[in-house]
Amino acid sequence: MSQDSAAPDKHAVKCYLLQLQETICAGLSAIDGGQFVEDEWTRTEGGGGRSRVLVDGSVIEKGGVNFSHVHGTQMPASATAHRPELAGRSFEAMGVSLVIHPNNPYAPTSHANVRFFIAEKSGEEPVWWFGGGYDLTPYYGFVDDCQHWHQTAYDACAPFGEEIYPRFKAWCDEYFYLKHRDEARGVGGLFFDDLNAKGFTESFALMQAVGDSYLPAYAPILTRRKDTPFGERERQFQLYRRGRYVEFNLVYDRGTLFGLQTGGRTESILMSLPPLVRWEYDWQPEPHSAEARLSEDFLPPRDWLK
Repeated sequence: MSQDSAAPDKHAVKCYLLQLQETICAGLSAIDGGQFVEDEWTRTEGGGGRSRVLVDGSVIEKGGVNFSHVHGTQMPASATAHRPELAGRSFEAMGVSLVIHPNNPYAPTSHANVRFFIAEKSGEEPVWWFGGGYDLTPYYGFVDDCQHWHQTAYDACAPFGEEIYPRFKAWCDEYFYLKHRDEARGVGGLFFDDLNAKGFTESFALMQAVGDSYLPAYAPILTRRKDTPFGERERQFQLYRRGRYVEFNLVYDRGTLFGLQTGGRTESILMSLPPLVRWEYDWQPEPHSAEARLSEDFLPPRDWLK
């Protein structure tokens, strides 16, 4: 596909994101049997969003699928720190971000986000890009789950070039990494940012392909694992591993920092945190146990398509 010169269509992006939120909530509700509760919010600095949350469902312990569209006259420090050319520009940021924490420890947590950012200044060309991706965080690893997740991600990227999936996959492995623990948050997936090199039309199409593939990637895994029998041991390990999720989101996640610095709704920004979590001092799994295999066989980055 060749580069195009189409102007950014903010309305088209917003319409797509709102429909994506609808589609994902409907798909997850069909698996859980419960309904997401909607909460619309606004912020003083400009813009707002539509949060949808499902809590204490039959399958989903806590899940949120949020749409936001915020704007302002000054860029937040989290953006200008690595993009100084954005200083002095007004901005708009819109996206859908979701995190699903299932009840069953054998069902993995999943996260997805697709977003569009544009910064404008009178008399100058707008600066814009797309970003997003999705990643999977199992507590008990299953090879077929990981293969399906990554195959779906590969298929979504394939029409846009052979280099896209391996580049986005490696970017995801690098980004969702807890440096202070020297371990990955999960088994990865896709991550991209600053996507604009091939023009608006193709960049938007790639973002849509990633967004549209989330539900086909996650729904079969959630359906397959949601009724697996488990006991207190598995539950406690799930709560322990959720601590890693909290640590990443509060220490490293750019979206969390951007949302807080731009005056977003705190409840929606921190929706990604699980309802229950535990930490243990210097806890180690039993050798050769299923808990040990998570760190040994699943968290180290690998090629899941082989």
